[in-house]
Amino acid sequence: MLGEPHLRRAIASYVEHYHLERCHQGIGNRLIDGVPGLASGPVARRERLGGILSHYYREAA
Repeated sequence: MLGEPHLRRAIASYVEHYHLERCHQGIGNRLIDGVPGLASGPVARRERLGGILSHYYREAA
């Protein structure tokens, strides 16, 4: 059911994506708080909000 708890979870998920996974052009395409990914290994995808937000990263080889 949709309601305030659902909205709070959606906002928390978006904020986590925004700060830890999304590259920001205003700061040289770096992450705000996250750690840069590995340079090698297969590419994997993490979905948030039912696939509306996606984060692609490399798994450890």
